[in-house]
Amino acid sequence: MLTSIRGLMAASFATGLAFAATPALAEESSEENSSATTLVLSEEISDADFDRAIEEVKADTASSVGGDSGFEISANVALASEYRFRGVDLSGGNLAIQGGVDFSHSSGFYIGTWASNLDDDTVGFGSTELDVYAGFGGSLGEGLSYDIGGIYYLYPDAVSGAETDYFEVYGSLGFGLGPAELTAGIAYAPDQASLGSTDNLYLYTDIGFGIPETSLTVTGHLGYTDGFLTFTDDSKAFDWSIGVEAALASPLSVGVSYVGVEGDGLIDPGGVFTDDAIVFTLSASF
Repeated sequence: MLTSIRGLMAASFATGLAFAATPALAEESSEENSSATTLVLSEEISDADFDRAIEEVKADTASSVGGDSGFEISANVALASEYRFRGVDLSGGNLAIQGGVDFSHSSGFYIGTWASNLDDDTVGFGSTELDVYAGFGGSLGEGLSYDIGGIYYLYPDAVSGAETDYFEVYGSLGFGLGPAELTAGIAYAPDQASLGSTDNLYLYTDIGFGIPETSLTVTGHLGYTDGFLTFTDDSKAFDWSIGVEAALASPLSVGVSYVGVEGDGLIDPGGVFTDDAIVFTLSASF
């Protein structure tokens, strides 16, 4: 789902920059040398040297253009021992390969997508989840941040004609104090056919605490669902997790967490979706 969300493709600016590079080199040469000396130097520069100089100018110029534009592209990929969404197992206890791409602007606007494999035998929504989201975030002052947006959950290979896709809006506030960070958020999905013509409310809080002089961060999560997306007879359920994350050699990190969610035996016999689990994750961000 929505992960921690948030450069520019320099290659997209490369075409046409070669035209700007040649005059720049010529100008430098004319300032430092006479026309006769310039002719001699040009004969001594190999094609490889000239091409290398052009590529360096392209890269420097593209980087400058990208930085000045305020746009940035980031990506993430992860391998998880299983996919848990708000405590619920959506991969049947199997490995999940996940990843996403975000496109953001210095103004705070962002748009992105994220995907994961599912276990169709248990979830019944096909083998793939694809999330598309957009929002706006920023700072409200020292140590205080916000994030608001909307997300659309898509299941592209679900059974034809089945109502599975749904939309949700979200908002959160983040509080940072030293090595600790606290986030409180809300997500609301209005009435939709895929939610049984009902709605779904989710409230949550996350906490992270970086252990000084180490690469370790202790994490905790508590969530509360009221609506369609539960496995309880009263449509209300708490989910929770506690874990540890460690930053490895950039850009890798590894984590382990204990995850649980409320469920009723009559609605989820055998705890197919709601059994507690230990989840391992290897991830990278670029």
